[in-house]
Amino acid sequence: MNGRDLVRSVKAVGLSDTAHGLRMVRSAWRRRRTDAAGLPPRGTERARTPGPVTLVEPGPGGGVVRFARSELRVRVTSGGAVFWGWDGAEPDPSYALAAGSPEADPRAVLEPDKEGGWRVVSERATVVVSRHGAVELRTPGGVMLRRDLPPRWWEPVGGGTARWVQRSEVAPDARFFGLGGRASGPRLRNGTYRLWNTDPGGSFGPADDPLYITMPVQWVVADVGTHLVFHDNTWDGTVTVREGQEGAGSGHDRAGSCEVRMDGGPLRCWVMMGTPARVLHSWATLTGTPTVPPAWALGHHHARWGFGSEQEVRRIVAGYQERGLPLDAVHLDIDHFDGHQVFTVDKERFPALPKLAAELRGAGIRLVSIVDPAVKAQPGNAVYDSGAAADAFVRDAAGRAVRGLVWPGESVYPDFTAGRVRKWWGGLYDERLAQGFAGFWHDMNEPVSFAAFGETTLPRSARHAMEGRGGDHREAHNIYALGMARAGYEGMRELRPTERPFLFSRSGWAGMQRYGGTWSGDVASDWPGLRASLALVLGLGLCGVPYSGPDIGGFDGSPSPELYLRWFQLGAYLPLFRTHAALHAGRREPWEFGPDVLEHARVALAERGRLLPYFVTLAHLARRTGAPYVRPLWWGCPEDRALRDCEDAFLLGDCLLVAPVLREGVVDRTVRLPPGRWYDTVTERAYEGPGKVLLDAPLARIPVLARAGAVLPVRGADGQLALEVWAPAKGRSGGGLVIADAGDGWEDPELQRFGARWSGDELVVEKEGDGPQRAVEYTVRVRGV
Repeated sequence: MNGRDLVRSVKAVGLSDTAHGLRMVRSAWRRRRTDAAGLPPRGTERARTPGPVTLVEPGPGGGVVRFARSELRVRVTSGGAVFWGWDGAEPDPSYALAAGSPEADPRAVLEPDKEGGWRVVSERATVVVSRHGAVELRTPGGVMLRRDLPPRWWEPVGGGTARWVQRSEVAPDARFFGLGGRASGPRLRNGTYRLWNTDPGGSFGPADDPLYITMPVQWVVADVGTHLVFHDNTWDGTVTVREGQEGAGSGHDRAGSCEVRMDGGPLRCWVMMGTPARVLHSWATLTGTPTVPPAWALGHHHARWGFGSEQEVRRIVAGYQERGLPLDAVHLDIDHFDGHQVFTVDKERFPALPKLAAELRGAGIRLVSIVDPAVKAQPGNAVYDSGAAADAFVRDAAGRAVRGLVWPGESVYPDFTAGRVRKWWGGLYDERLAQGFAGFWHDMNEPVSFAAFGETTLPRSARHAMEGRGGDHREAHNIYALGMARAGYEGMRELRPTERPFLFSRSGWAGMQRYGGTWSGDVASDWPGLRASLALVLGLGLCGVPYSGPDIGGFDGSPSPELYLRWFQLGAYLPLFRTHAALHAGRREPWEFGPDVLEHARVALAERGRLLPYFVTLAHLARRTGAPYVRPLWWGCPEDRALRDCEDAFLLGDCLLVAPVLREGVVDRTVRLPPGRWYDTVTERAYEGPGKVLLDAPLARIPVLARAGAVLPVRGADGQLALEVWAPAKGRSGGGLVIADAGDGWEDPELQRFGARWSGDELVVEKEGDGPQRAVEYTVRVRGV
């Protein structure tokens, strides 16, 4: 026995009730024994590099460059994305791609380059391959954005999966972003980041990594240009980034660098370059457009682990109604299940759940249910019995169902990498819909198995279908939650074909935006946790997941009135606006923090309601363009180095700049402005960017600025859609987009473009576009004049 594990076993028993502690110890040792029997020993390894070029074969969009010990396939797609894969790796099969490999660009040409190398030339990019396997990505003008050095593999002598490393160089001034949900971001500092979806096992802050959603999706933003690189590999790995330095050493620049290491799987990647908007449009084209949540899901949500009963739910809802506070959804956690068993209801605590759901819906409030993947391994449990009959559960190398320890106790896990299992699981949501639930949040789907020591997930040797290819948990772990989200989404589409599904998931992988969004998970109830909340939303948006938000107030603990209020004010401007808390955490209702906080929260709620048409527009634009609702300040001008380093403010669409208060005791704060004129939305004072300004940030509000010329869809005093126009500077014009959608169906609403321009001393606001259009009449309010 490992001495360290023995100590952890003793602690696990001592820190919890004895029975649960012993189960955690037993679970950890069972996982270790399963892997000892099911994983082949790695043994001696042999290193390999590509070697020199031996042959070149032109092909669609590029071609194949053969080396002495490997081959490289390069393909430019018709949309401008560039693919390259080593050792015969193709774009498919892939869990990230929405519709398989995109069409190759027929205009891309493979031709000789200097010094024995080759290059693929296309309209948007040039890929240069050296005679020893280095790969450079260049702009059409010949400026290098990225240089991948020849890769290296370590192959087991007796056969098996090879691990590999790929090192890259970028510009000295480059900044790194992405890699999924990183609490220390959104900018990635020098260090190593693991690619393994992980439940931190408690509340987390900026120093904790990895977390629930890791993706090998990396942004590089530099003066020479912006690009995204995606290593399409689901295995465990790490990414190490090192920012460069200009004028380092003896006056020479030191390039920035990135090193990707994977424990197995293919060495293949996609690269997209251009403006941030173009990059994410290419990413959405490749991996799928984000779903549009139903309009009610863009409102205010209240959740808690520990509602406990129908009476408590009614009490909380009545508290909102009595105080005139808007509430759009209530979320039920695992305590409404019967013995924590998924797809069940505790009939004693919730004897008439469909009736409760109907009452709430009559008041404009939807009910949302948690769904966990683990199924209690007990005959008589309907879900377990039907899953066992369908052979739906993950098995070990000996063919036995893998067991873990989760909330209901000994549990088994559906294999979401099999289409028939996804269909079976999706059908189970009929029980939830019959109970009156309108949406779902997936939890514990990294997946989690409690353990006293070691990793709190399934054995790495656990077998998965992998769509018929076969594989083990080393390959399936990171996409487990993605498969669960797909199962739930497709099940809801079949069960309720006229309604847009509402689903968000704690874990996921590249492409999860096709099925829904996510939330922060168990963020700590402190000021660093507040800062981590914004970092996660920004980072996930850059990875193509635009709908997310934190647990307002943090998951565990009792936030101070000031911290709760600042969190609430930030949440009012994020896509998912949800309070949530753990079983034994302090209250999260606004009135629990005193009359001042209540009134300030009322203002934030009113502003969220006023901006709801803008959020609806942003949701539809995300589906059409891939652009996130919440964007870093450098979104429109990535060449501005000062903006690349700014992490305490964000753009909400094109029109608003939000500067939350992220530190205790702050009543004013410095805000860095992108170029152009910006108006304080409360005082209407104008400020000119780029540059810094000092703005008031009393407890009553956080600074929010509007871009001059913006045409903003809002909810007017009469409840109807209206236009708020922020006057452009004299001699300049502006505009905005409106996508009106009041429902949750599949209609594709019209995109309306409005322009704002000066005609003498008169500001003219008019609908733009060619040809006959449906007449529209909106109330217009001009501000900033």
